[in-house]
Amino acid sequence: MADDISVVATNRAARHEYFIDDTFEAGLVLRGTEVKALRMGRAAIGDGYIHIDNGEAWLENVHIPEYVQGTWTNHAPRRKRKLLLHHAQIDALLIKTREKGFTIVPLKLYFVKGRAKLEIGIGRGKKHYDKRQTLREKQDTREAQRAMSLRRHD
Repeated sequence: MADDISVVATNRAARHEYFIDDTFEAGLVLRGTEVKALRMGRAAIGDGYIHIDNGEAWLENVHIPEYVQGTWTNHAPRRKRKLLLHHAQIDALLIKTREKGFTIVPLKLYFVKGRAKLEIGIGRGKKHYDKRQTLREKQDTREAQRAMSLRRHD
């Protein structure tokens, strides 16, 4: 299964800014030139966010640049895009985001068997001290790995 997934863009800052409690995989409603631009590996999801309006999930502020060889049929780079989720998933997202401090963030944009998918997560914002703690843990893990690697080579 891992060989038919091709990652287009990841939101690395999301896991730094939020504690991700739950993740969902959503399909995207895209135009032809958007798909071609994504297949070229061009997208930026760092500024993106997801909101629910009238029982539908929408992805906003994600930049998919215009397709270079597109003509008058090209898309707007930061247009609002509909997410394809089951009603039960949308209800779960809606209930969770009504709680204080929770938001829905895009984590990863990728293709699975030729179809564009977006991994979204329900995140709770981190405080400044939480971010420092996460960085410290990551650095400690990296140093431990480096020490073990050096130990094996001796």
